[in-house]
Amino acid sequence: MTRQSTYNVGIYVRLSQEDMREGESLSIENQKKMLTDYVSQQAGWNLVEICEDDGYSGTNFDRPGIKQILDDAKSGKINLILVKDLSRFGRNYIEVGQYIDYIFPSFNIRFIALSDNVDTLDRNSTAMDLMPIMNLFNEWHAANTSKKVRSVLAQNAKEGKYIASYAAYGYLKSDDEKHTPVIDEPAAKVVRRIFELRATGITPTQIAKKLNADGIPIPSDYRAQMLGKPNMYKNTFHYWSHVAVRNILSNPIYIGNLAQQRYTTVSFKNHKSVRRSKDEWVIAEHTHEPIISQELWDKCQEVDRCASHGKIMKKGIVLPLNSMMFCPDCGAKMKLNGHSKKKDGSVNYFYACGTYSRCGSTACTTHYISQKQIEKIVLADIHAKAKYVIESEDEARQEFLKRKETDGTKYLDDARKQLAQHQSRLAELKMMTQKVYQDKLLGKVPEDLCLEMLGQFRTEEAELTEKVKSLTAALEQDSKAKDDIEEFIRRLKQYADAPELTREMCVDLIEYVVIGDRPKDKSTPRRIQIYYKFLNNGLADGEKPKLK
Repeated sequence: MTRQSTYNVGIYVRLSQEDMREGESLSIENQKKMLTDYVSQQAGWNLVEICEDDGYSGTNFDRPGIKQILDDAKSGKINLILVKDLSRFGRNYIEVGQYIDYIFPSFNIRFIALSDNVDTLDRNSTAMDLMPIMNLFNEWHAANTSKKVRSVLAQNAKEGKYIASYAAYGYLKSDDEKHTPVIDEPAAKVVRRIFELRATGITPTQIAKKLNADGIPIPSDYRAQMLGKPNMYKNTFHYWSHVAVRNILSNPIYIGNLAQQRYTTVSFKNHKSVRRSKDEWVIAEHTHEPIISQELWDKCQEVDRCASHGKIMKKGIVLPLNSMMFCPDCGAKMKLNGHSKKKDGSVNYFYACGTYSRCGSTACTTHYISQKQIEKIVLADIHAKAKYVIESEDEARQEFLKRKETDGTKYLDDARKQLAQHQSRLAELKMMTQKVYQDKLLGKVPEDLCLEMLGQFRTEEAELTEKVKSLTAALEQDSKAKDDIEEFIRRLKQYADAPELTREMCVDLIEYVVIGDRPKDKSTPRRIQIYYKFLNNGLADGEKPKLK
């Protein structure tokens, strides 16, 4: 690079959030003063611009200030870039080296890092020889700082401190030490509405449409309105989307639990956000007042796990049993079809085997059933079970439990006795093993006899341990079965007087329905199996179809 008589100078200054902890010496204003004073002392130097990045990390070059000064240098607007030190320019060892060693010389750009005595005009200086080492140290410093910051954030999350930049929609951050979330009632009403709608089986897309139709501001717009500032997020349409609704529905903050560290970055250099798996989240329970009940939360999670979401009709509704019915022969879902009446133009809906609808009679039979007929059958069955529960609850409870029985839970009293015996024997084996070791040390038992006895003890211990696990699992399954039946009975009572079948009722009670084909002999009853949630554990009266 040749020495020039005049230079058009561009000053670049940067301060990251981590650098702010270093004190006033690194502040933006101090950097500007130091560098402008230096320029004013040089003959023939003309200060053209000062570009800055306040609050940006130096680990990458995706910064508005650095982009501007580099573009101006390449276009010839400036021919000298002046920074306080190499770390202000960047902390990425490879990229900093590429600019200084290759790009700047190609455009005849002089680069000076004042405090590090780096000046590309003098390539033979000691500072230029040491520059790779300084760049490597700067990158190490960034990596080490990032590691410390991550560690502090993780610890704060474990202690129940709310470390988010801003509160989740429906909450505000308090001024206490932990920044505890406090309910923001106007937004909380919207959150409750979202969960209540989802609990009825309505999809996130439909919920978003309802919020948009009612003119509810999206969370980022609402936050901006609260702060009296424009929305800084790039959202052209400012409409609710299914993604925004799902983000709310999946956040445990609304039941009083802080689920933090849900996202991380690829690395300290690459700040792209990556969602962590749920087992990596840091969850602190009961840290603040919930917006919704645990029951409503569980109901929405159950809806998410439902085998069917249903086709949305033109009127914006989902028929009660849509996508919940299956063909027992091929396992395909029953497809919703409809034909219009000539007189009034209304539509009669019916269901047919999906395989038959797509591929014809050579693939499967029709399994035709009208919407009104199947809904009438299912509603009648629900009413019958609800009536049975109300009139003979204890008897119904015992019958329901029998339907959930498995081989591991039929003889529970014997299982409990065996479990107690096995656990007692395991305790004896532990004491006997310790005694054999003591006798061996005291010389009371020969080594070969000691090894033989220990081998027998270990074999018996391994067998008993497996039996204990099996019995414990069986007893736990029995306990869960009883809880399931109690929940099933509670839900049945809720719909005892339901005048019609609704989507919410089906989502609450039904796993799926199997529609047998219409028998050729009309005197033979048609086989329709209703698989209820909490009740059916492989029904004795039919195999579960292989669902597609």
